[in-house]
Amino acid sequence: DIDTLTLDPAAAERAKRELARDGLTIVPIQASADTNEQIDAAVELREELAPGRAVDDVTPYLVGQPAAWAGLQELTREDLEEAELTGFPLVALILVSVFGSLAAAALPLALGFAAVIITGAVIYLLSLQMEMSVFVTNMASMIGIGVAVDYSLFVLARYREEIARGLDPDAARTEALSTSGLAVAFSGMAVIVSLAGIWMVDNQALRSMALGAIVVVAVAIVAAVVLLPAVIGLLGRRVEGRGLTDAVRRRLRLGRPARAAVERAGFWYSWTARVMRRPWLSLACAAGVLLVLASPVLSLKTRAGALSEFPSDHDVRVGVELVREATGGGADPVRVVAEFGDEPGAAQTASAELAELRERFAADPAVAAVGEWAPNEAGTRALLDVFPVQAADSDATLALVERARSEIVPASALAAGEAVNVGGESARIADVRDQISGSMGQILAFILGLSFVLLMLMLRSVLLPLKAVVMNLLSIGAAFGVLVAVFEWGWLDGFAGFESSGALDTINLPLIVAVVFGLSMDYEVFLLSRIRERHLIHGDNKRAVAEGLATSAPTISSAALIMTCVFAVFVLTGVPSIKELGVGLAIAIALDATLVRLVLVPATMQLMGRWNWWLPRWLDRILPDLGFESGEGPRDRAAAPAEA
Repeated sequence: DIDTLTLDPAAAERAKRELARDGLTIVPIQASADTNEQIDAAVELREELAPGRAVDDVTPYLVGQPAAWAGLQELTREDLEEAELTGFPLVALILVSVFGSLAAAALPLALGFAAVIITGAVIYLLSLQMEMSVFVTNMASMIGIGVAVDYSLFVLARYREEIARGLDPDAARTEALSTSGLAVAFSGMAVIVSLAGIWMVDNQALRSMALGAIVVVAVAIVAAVVLLPAVIGLLGRRVEGRGLTDAVRRRLRLGRPARAAVERAGFWYSWTARVMRRPWLSLACAAGVLLVLASPVLSLKTRAGALSEFPSDHDVRVGVELVREATGGGADPVRVVAEFGDEPGAAQTASAELAELRERFAADPAVAAVGEWAPNEAGTRALLDVFPVQAADSDATLALVERARSEIVPASALAAGEAVNVGGESARIADVRDQISGSMGQILAFILGLSFVLLMLMLRSVLLPLKAVVMNLLSIGAAFGVLVAVFEWGWLDGFAGFESSGALDTINLPLIVAVVFGLSMDYEVFLLSRIRERHLIHGDNKRAVAEGLATSAPTISSAALIMTCVFAVFVLTGVPSIKELGVGLAIAIALDATLVRLVLVPATMQLMGRWNWWLPRWLDRILPDLGFESGEGPRDRAAAPAEA
């Protein structure tokens, strides 16, 4: 807490004199606590000082990395409240238009709200035991609203479909849970395991964001397959589309809902027929668009650090600029630590070697100033602060850290006999970037392998999972390409608050990959399970694809629209990292639900024909049958149209 901070009385008096003389002073505050406690103390200081607001003609600013993270907590909390206030009403409008019933629309929305609230409580409890990223609540809210609503939508839409086909409510709930409910549980577990792959990176901020998303997905699964059926039973006929809004829709359609339903079904059948009639052309066009969108990935750059997350007029950023003007360098020094073992007084003995290394740093053009070596009381180690010209997360300062580790320190006489380490905020940023970039291959291999195995279990096919993995890579590549164009090249600078930073946030890369792969599994499972269900009934590949897409496309499109809108709401927030997540996820989901599900899937399934369902006999014998298909086979066969 704030009691861990100390202010030297002599420094305070000196600061008063400097402020009276120059109108600007820097007051150093010493902290006897770890990083998390320093951030907590900075939060309290921000509340006490109100940085950026003048008091008695003196305007205080709080700078340094703990202060930056404290300011970022405040900024993200404000953005989260604004996003949720905008997102929930938008989702409600979409659900009302989809279901035509206020009761039916309120169910997924209420479950989404409950999932976010419960996850917030769980995250708070976890934060008492472990370090959590300042972005974890934004991540959980962003994913939670979309996932909880989508899962509830899948189950509720199947229930209403079964009611419309003549089943009684109890039988309809059973059918919905045994098909869409099972698919939701399966795809939700796939999302969780995909996010778990992020734990391969030994980075607590990244792990905590993944953990927040895992918790909210788990809560959404339970809400959709346990709580939702119970609430449907309580509401009864009110969720079947016979409410006030449905009456208005029927009136606007001049009393011909049956014909409208036929026309909707006819559209999806005719769409699928056109795609499958020219599969090579459809495949080439859709894949070509995705590859063009993905092409900017070849120039992808990454960044890390808190300062670049703030608007240019935020008090944290203004304070850092004032410090830079006053000192001629950045506010966060590169810290060099020399260790001399257990021999007391060794630091004083090696004064010549220490001085030589200090001169090497002072001669570097990226260095604004160099402090004096500060030995500890025992003389077993010494600390040197090197103040860079640029900010801690700038390319020039990160390059300075690299030179210090690879050239400046190794070339010194001190490094020949003693251990010399380079740390500080800039070194941490460089290490995080290298750590995550170096782990991306492992994360991607884990997620790709997992997706393949899970889809093979569900679909009992070898080629369909392989196709799904390739298509997911295309949609992710396209999303990253758009991110590079917007946040690195600055194509949208000045529009809706966009301001390019010249690179993408390092932490966002594995998060987007894991989340998009997981969410794409939702639509893949939902669509292909319906296609497999129809194929098991009559064995006609083309007809099964058309029927499966016709019955699932309206629900998938509605779910993807909701998810895209939720992510797009977070694009309007002020934090670049959250903007990046929102844009990347929104683009990926939109492309997945349109070009991938509505074009690439039917086109490739037409080209593969009977090979879609190929599974070696030995593998067929050992794989468990998850039974996603409907239990109403004879009735479905009789009701199925003769042609797609």
